[in-house]
Amino acid sequence: MAFTAKDVMTLRQKTGCGMMDCKKALTEADGDMDKAIDFLREQGLAKAAKKASRIAAEGVAVAYSNDKTGVALEVNAETDFVAKNADFQAFVKTIADTILAENPADVADLLTKKAAGTEMTVAELLQEKIQTIGENMIIRRFVRYEGTVATYIHMGGKISVMVKFDTDLADKEPDEVIEHEKKIMTEQVINEGKPEAIAQKIVMGKIGKYYEENCLVNQIFVKDNKLKVDQYTAQTAKALGGKIEIVDFVRFEKGEGLEKREDDFAAEVAAAVAGK
Repeated sequence: MAFTAKDVMTLRQKTGCGMMDCKKALTEADGDMDKAIDFLREQGLAKAAKKASRIAAEGVAVAYSNDKTGVALEVNAETDFVAKNADFQAFVKTIADTILAENPADVADLLTKKAAGTEMTVAELLQEKIQTIGENMIIRRFVRYEGTVATYIHMGGKISVMVKFDTDLADKEPDEVIEHEKKIMTEQVINEGKPEAIAQKIVMGKIGKYYEENCLVNQIFVKDNKLKVDQYTAQTAKALGGKIEIVDFVRFEKGEGLEKREDDFAAEVAAAVAGK
């Protein structure tokens, strides 16, 4: 029995599965809608798709590196409990290894890559983990650096940090940002009635504070409050007999900017009792 594009859309709306999965199911079922739904359920796809609508704002933010490449990665799940699951953590490490090896352009591209150490794509592996672990999971974001990198994971996966170092990279973008801020600050001070000559001195003081609040290298070194990050970096470079420059960094915080899941335990108990 033949089927149409409208049938594919109808199946997608009923199951929440992807268009290609729905088309394959209808093909396997010879156009029979009920058999196609059964096919998707047997494959576990309908179950995974249903979970995809649920909020996933827990999980982990991690960072790993090998000799010349590093990755910072956030993978979300629905609960903190699952984030501590060994199977989930192994899945996250597999995704990180895949990014290090394959250098995908973005998450969409990553999903098409063959997952490290498996015969499945990342998308297929993700669906399998959703089915076996029983929660919605999302590969949210990643950044990959090549070169000399250092990584750090804070509080068991709440925050991940990756820093890239180089020796001779010149970055003009911060200079442009500072000039923009100086212009705005100068206008603000003049509008407050200060003479332009005095305004310049006031602005330079404000710029110093801006550096301390917004620029990594001008912030206080966390392990020694008598040093700024650039001073500590210079000290380390001198001790090692070379030059070290921080050229880029990324910081991921788990669930940052995401809607959090709110559980109503009393309602869940009531629903369970009513369902008996």
